[in-house]
Amino acid sequence: MSDADKTSELLAQLPKGRGPAPVHLWNPAFCGDIDMRIARDGTWYYLGTPIGRKAMVKLFSNILRRDGDDWFLVTPVEKVGIRVDDAPFVAISMQVQGAGESQVLRLTTQVDDEFDLGPEHPLRVHSDPHTGEPSPYVRVRSNLDALIHRNVFYQLVDLAVPRELDGQRWLGVWSAGEFFPIGLEP
Repeated sequence: MSDADKTSELLAQLPKGRGPAPVHLWNPAFCGDIDMRIARDGTWYYLGTPIGRKAMVKLFSNILRRDGDDWFLVTPVEKVGIRVDDAPFVAISMQVQGAGESQVLRLTTQVDDEFDLGPEHPLRVHSDPHTGEPSPYVRVRSNLDALIHRNVFYQLVDLAVPRELDGQRWLGVWSAGEFFPIGLEP
Protein backbone atom coordinates (compact mmCIF):
# COMPACT_ATOMS: atom_id res chain seq x y z
CA MET A 1 0.00 0.00 0.00
CA SER A 2 1.41 3.41 -0.94
CA ASP A 3 1.82 6.32 1.49
CA ALA A 4 -0.97 8.18 -0.32
CA ASP A 5 -3.31 5.19 0.09
CA LYS A 6 -2.42 4.87 3.79
CA THR A 7 -3.10 8.57 4.31
CA SER A 8 -6.46 8.40 2.50
CA GLU A 9 -7.53 5.43 4.60
CA LEU A 10 -6.36 7.16 7.76
CA LEU A 11 -8.38 10.29 6.98
CA ALA A 12 -11.52 8.24 6.31
CA GLN A 13 -11.28 6.70 9.80
CA LEU A 14 -11.06 9.95 11.75
CA PRO A 15 -13.86 10.91 14.11
CA LYS A 16 -15.85 13.90 12.93
CA GLY A 17 -16.03 15.61 16.35
CA ARG A 18 -14.04 18.65 17.46
CA GLY A 19 -10.80 18.54 19.40
CA PRO A 20 -8.25 15.81 19.92
CA ALA A 21 -9.40 12.24 19.50
CA PRO A 22 -9.01 9.85 22.45
CA VAL A 23 -5.87 8.32 20.92
CA HIS A 24 -4.66 7.21 24.37
CA LEU A 25 -7.56 4.71 24.41
CA TRP A 26 -6.78 3.19 21.02
CA ASN A 27 -4.31 0.36 20.51
CA PRO A 28 -4.50 -0.61 16.84
CA ALA A 29 -1.90 -2.62 14.93
CA PHE A 30 1.14 -0.72 13.65
CA CYS A 31 0.85 -0.35 9.88
CA GLY A 32 4.31 1.05 9.16
CA ASP A 33 5.83 4.46 8.72
CA ILE A 34 4.62 7.12 6.29
CA ASP A 35 6.69 9.95 4.87
CA MET A 36 5.29 12.65 7.12
CA ARG A 37 7.42 15.01 9.20
CA ILE A 38 6.80 17.91 11.57
CA ALA A 39 9.64 20.46 11.35
CA ARG A 40 10.90 22.44 14.34
CA ASP A 41 9.02 25.52 13.09
CA GLY A 42 5.71 23.60 13.24
CA THR A 43 5.40 23.01 9.49
CA TRP A 44 3.95 19.61 8.59
CA TYR A 45 5.40 17.88 5.52
CA TYR A 46 4.03 14.99 3.51
CA LEU A 47 6.29 13.33 0.92
CA GLY A 48 8.72 16.23 1.40
CA THR A 49 6.15 18.91 0.57
CA PRO A 50 4.61 21.27 3.14
CA ILE A 51 0.95 20.56 3.86
CA GLY A 52 -0.59 23.88 2.85
CA ARG A 53 -4.12 23.29 4.11
CA LYS A 54 -4.35 24.30 7.75
CA ALA A 55 -7.52 22.25 8.19
CA MET A 56 -5.62 19.12 7.16
CA VAL A 57 -2.78 19.87 9.61
CA LYS A 58 -5.31 20.46 12.40
CA LEU A 59 -7.00 17.17 11.57
CA PHE A 60 -3.73 15.25 11.75
CA SER A 61 -2.70 17.07 14.94
CA ASN A 62 -5.81 15.72 16.66
CA ILE A 63 -4.76 12.09 16.17
CA LEU A 64 -1.10 12.55 17.09
CA ARG A 65 0.36 10.38 19.83
CA ARG A 66 3.81 9.94 21.31
CA ASP A 67 4.89 6.58 22.72
CA GLY A 68 8.36 6.93 24.24
CA ASP A 69 10.52 8.52 21.56
CA ASP A 70 8.23 7.46 18.71
CA TRP A 71 5.48 9.49 17.05
CA PHE A 72 2.29 8.13 15.52
CA LEU A 73 -0.95 9.13 13.87
CA VAL A 74 -3.55 6.85 15.45
CA THR A 75 -7.11 5.88 14.62
CA PRO A 76 -9.18 3.11 16.24
CA VAL A 77 -7.94 0.61 13.63
CA GLU A 78 -4.58 1.89 12.37
CA LYS A 79 -1.34 3.37 13.66
CA VAL A 80 1.32 4.85 11.37
CA GLY A 81 4.70 6.27 12.32
CA ILE A 82 5.80 9.81 11.48
CA ARG A 83 8.87 11.94 12.30
CA VAL A 84 8.97 15.00 14.56
CA ASP A 85 12.11 17.16 14.53
CA ASP A 86 11.56 18.73 17.97
CA ALA A 87 8.07 19.39 19.34
CA PRO A 88 4.93 18.83 17.26
CA PHE A 89 3.43 22.22 18.10
CA VAL A 90 4.62 25.82 18.25
CA ALA A 91 3.08 28.38 20.62
CA ILE A 92 2.73 31.36 18.28
CA SER A 93 0.81 33.89 20.36
CA MET A 94 0.07 34.84 23.94
CA GLN A 95 -2.56 36.95 25.68
CA VAL A 96 -2.08 38.28 29.20
CA GLN A 97 -5.03 38.57 31.57
CA GLY A 98 -4.47 40.31 34.89
CA ALA A 99 -1.12 41.14 36.45
CA GLY A 100 1.40 39.93 38.98
CA GLU A 101 0.80 36.67 40.80
CA SER A 102 -2.84 36.59 39.67
CA GLN A 103 -2.12 36.93 35.95
CA VAL A 104 -3.06 34.21 33.49
CA LEU A 105 -1.11 33.64 30.28
CA ARG A 106 -3.16 32.17 27.44
CA LEU A 107 -1.16 30.55 24.64
CA THR A 108 -2.25 29.58 21.14
CA THR A 109 -0.48 27.07 18.89
CA GLN A 110 -0.10 27.00 15.12
CA VAL A 111 -3.07 24.59 14.99
CA ASP A 112 -5.27 26.90 17.09
CA ASP A 113 -5.07 24.93 20.36
CA GLU A 114 -5.66 27.46 23.18
CA PHE A 115 -4.83 26.88 26.83
CA ASP A 116 -3.70 28.70 29.95
CA LEU A 117 -0.15 28.25 31.18
CA GLY A 118 -0.63 26.54 34.52
CA PRO A 119 -0.50 23.21 36.35
CA GLU A 120 -1.95 21.23 33.43
CA HIS A 121 0.11 23.16 30.87
CA PRO A 122 3.47 23.83 32.55
CA LEU A 123 6.35 25.80 31.08
CA ARG A 124 9.89 24.41 31.02
CA VAL A 125 13.04 25.90 29.58
CA HIS A 126 15.83 23.69 28.27
CA SER A 127 19.22 25.36 27.80
CA ASP A 128 21.64 24.01 25.21
CA PRO A 129 24.67 22.76 27.16
CA HIS A 130 27.11 24.11 24.56
CA THR A 131 25.61 27.46 23.57
CA GLY A 132 23.40 28.22 26.56
CA GLU A 133 20.58 29.12 24.15
CA PRO A 134 17.18 28.56 25.78
CA SER A 135 14.48 26.42 24.20
CA PRO A 136 11.19 27.03 26.02
CA TYR A 137 8.40 24.45 25.87
CA VAL A 138 4.87 24.15 27.19
CA ARG A 139 2.81 21.00 27.62
CA VAL A 140 -0.17 21.10 25.27
CA ARG A 141 -1.84 17.77 26.06
CA SER A 142 -0.89 14.32 27.29
CA ASN A 143 2.86 14.11 26.55
CA LEU A 144 2.80 16.51 23.58
CA ASP A 145 4.68 19.79 23.86
CA ALA A 146 4.85 23.05 21.97
CA LEU A 147 8.05 24.92 21.36
CA ILE A 148 7.43 28.52 22.35
CA HIS A 149 8.10 30.80 19.38
CA ARG A 150 10.91 33.31 19.89
CA ASN A 151 8.53 36.31 19.83
CA VAL A 152 6.32 34.75 22.50
CA PHE A 153 9.40 33.92 24.58
CA TYR A 154 10.44 37.59 24.41
CA GLN A 155 6.98 38.49 25.73
CA LEU A 156 7.49 36.05 28.61
CA VAL A 157 10.90 37.57 29.36
CA ASP A 158 9.30 41.05 29.43
CA LEU A 159 6.84 39.77 32.06
CA ALA A 160 9.52 38.00 34.12
CA VAL A 161 9.92 38.85 37.78
CA PRO A 162 12.55 37.65 40.27
CA ARG A 163 11.86 34.98 42.87
CA GLU A 164 14.04 32.90 45.14
CA LEU A 165 13.81 29.13 44.61
CA ASP A 166 16.01 26.64 46.45
CA GLY A 167 18.39 29.39 47.53
CA GLN A 168 18.84 30.82 44.02
CA ARG A 169 17.37 33.93 42.39
CA TRP A 170 15.33 33.08 39.29
CA LEU A 171 13.48 35.14 36.73
CA GLY A 172 10.14 33.69 35.79
CA VAL A 173 6.49 34.33 35.09
CA TRP A 174 3.29 33.84 37.03
CA SER A 175 0.27 32.19 35.47
CA ALA A 176 -2.79 30.57 37.02
CA GLY A 177 -1.26 30.94 40.49
CA GLU A 178 2.02 29.19 39.65
CA PHE A 179 5.52 30.57 39.17
CA PHE A 180 7.41 29.23 36.15
CA PRO A 181 11.18 29.83 36.18
CA ILE A 182 12.73 30.98 32.90
CA GLY A 183 16.35 31.37 33.93
CA LEU A 184 18.70 32.33 36.73
CA GLU A 185 18.80 36.03 37.52
CA PRO A 186 22.02 37.55 36.19
